[in-house]
Amino acid sequence: MKRLGKVLHVSKRGFLIVRTDKTPPIGERSVVMDKKAEKVGTITDVFGPVNNPYVSVKPIVKDDIPKLVGQMLYLYKRQR
Repeated sequence: MKRLGKVLHVSKRGFLIVRTDKTPPIGERSVVMDKKAEKVGTITDVFGPVNNPYVSVKPIVKDDIPKLVGQMLYLYKRQR
């Protein structure tokens, strides 16, 4: 697992917005996990400046989303 970044806020559409320092892969290959190594969701979009992009994460469960704001998330990259 690699450090992805800290959750800044939840978008109007319910996606987690994370600030990161490297551009991660998007789609089903990129699994986002919390500090307990539990699956949070997948990366759907990368946007913003190239040096420090923002990442949009589509959460699996919508109930615990507000608890993740301010938390560090991690990236588990699946191999093909």
